[in-house]
Amino acid sequence: MPAAKNDKFWPKTWPWLLPALALLAAVRLHGLSVAAFPDYDSVRNWLIVQEIAGGNWQHLFHHASPGFFLLYAPVAALHPDFHVFLYLNALLAVAAVGWLAAFVGRVDALPSVVVALLALVVGTSLLLTFSGRDFTISSAGLLAFVGLLQAYYQRLGQPSRQTLLRAALWLAIGLLFQYRFLLVLPILAVFEGLQRDGLLWQRGNLLRVGVVLSAPYVLLGLVGWLMAGLPVYRWEAAYAGILFPSVANAAHRSGNFRLDLGYYPRFLWEFGSPLVWLGVLATPVFAWGSWVRTRPWTPAGYLSIWAGLFLAGMSLLLKAPRGLLFAEGLFTVLGVLALQQGLQRVSLRQSGSILVGLLLAAAGWNLYRLPQEIYRYAPTSYPQVVAWLRQHKVQRVASTVGMGVAPFARPAGIEVYNVHTLAQLQEARRAGITYVLLDGYRLVTGVDEFTGLENNRKLATFPEPMLTSSLLFLEHSEFTGATYAETLARQQQAASAPAQLTIMQLAPAN
Repeated sequence: MPAAKNDKFWPKTWPWLLPALALLAAVRLHGLSVAAFPDYDSVRNWLIVQEIAGGNWQHLFHHASPGFFLLYAPVAALHPDFHVFLYLNALLAVAAVGWLAAFVGRVDALPSVVVALLALVVGTSLLLTFSGRDFTISSAGLLAFVGLLQAYYQRLGQPSRQTLLRAALWLAIGLLFQYRFLLVLPILAVFEGLQRDGLLWQRGNLLRVGVVLSAPYVLLGLVGWLMAGLPVYRWEAAYAGILFPSVANAAHRSGNFRLDLGYYPRFLWEFGSPLVWLGVLATPVFAWGSWVRTRPWTPAGYLSIWAGLFLAGMSLLLKAPRGLLFAEGLFTVLGVLALQQGLQRVSLRQSGSILVGLLLAAAGWNLYRLPQEIYRYAPTSYPQVVAWLRQHKVQRVASTVGMGVAPFARPAGIEVYNVHTLAQLQEARRAGITYVLLDGYRLVTGVDEFTGLENNRKLATFPEPMLTSSLLFLEHSEFTGATYAETLARQQQAASAPAQLTIMQLAPAN
């Protein structure tokens, strides 16, 4: 259970943890100054925070994540370069990793050097690094999840109204930032069933928890109504739209459930580290020990149930690597704890030194793979696209599916019209827009309606490495509904193309 108060933990740990986090921040920020927003959601979020900063609250509940937009709207009011949002979101994810390492280190009494190396190993994983270099809800959601993880551990070990309400508060914060926190609810129900202390049902505690969880919905429902005339239930309606889509998306995918038990194992095999796999294998051992053993909970048992249930639940839904966002770091932690226990059981005299050496090797392996899977895709050609448009005095351009050019075009006074279908493109032509940016993001998303446009005369072509990234394609598996193999086949097709961005001109509409 939560370790007894240890006043020496932070004084001993900070001198190790802070340099590790500084190094991790450098790893996360590397190359972002020459990068574009990697996906449509990042651009859309950037536009919405600017709308809210300008007084337009119409899209406050987009993706059921009002907390995200309220967090960044004050920054948008300062009108910074869009890269600032990438930097801030990356640093938010670094803070989440550091907090996770510190939490585990404290409750499991890990040596300070191990805590620092744990932060490096978790934070340099390909998945967490990639997800921390965009402008989506992932980073804030991860930080809120770590807060919940720590608060709920205290609730289990120190049952009281105070610890219960603190955990409920972190759950409410998580729901503010990411709808995937709805998946936390059944996991918490499992823990409450295993704990069997009845705290939730004592002396009005259930009512108090309900007030904590419902307060943001009531308050922000009123804010949306007052500021934009939105229905007070607009946030809840956003959940319904996400969980139960009534129509197929632009990639013709409908529904949210798909059993594909091989997707995540294959992803972890190809993009995870050996420590992650050790954690996956150790999870049932740790979980079973906590399941059958009388309390108190061990840190490994507690984390293994979280990680195992997340993996089991996400395996039933449409797949994308971000489905492992909350679980992969826990699997890495469990791998480290399993390694530590194994070395201690064989009674090696230098077990501590061996553990440190293995963690250094794991961090080194991650750092070796980052240039191959992430950094080489960072440099963008969108500034060159905008320079060409300015040179040819183009003031309006249609962009197919992708909106990566928008943050570069707006300062240049160029309007970008996003089109997802040929019908929308025809509408743009009738509005007098004849220049088209055939953006390779359409291949990432599986929206193939614009394939015929490739037969038009090409005025200029540009490479865009990010639009050939395996991780970017896999992150859109949920949108396309494609299997792991199908997704990577599409990625190979995109990577073999001579260019990913093409400017062409259509004949004016009659």
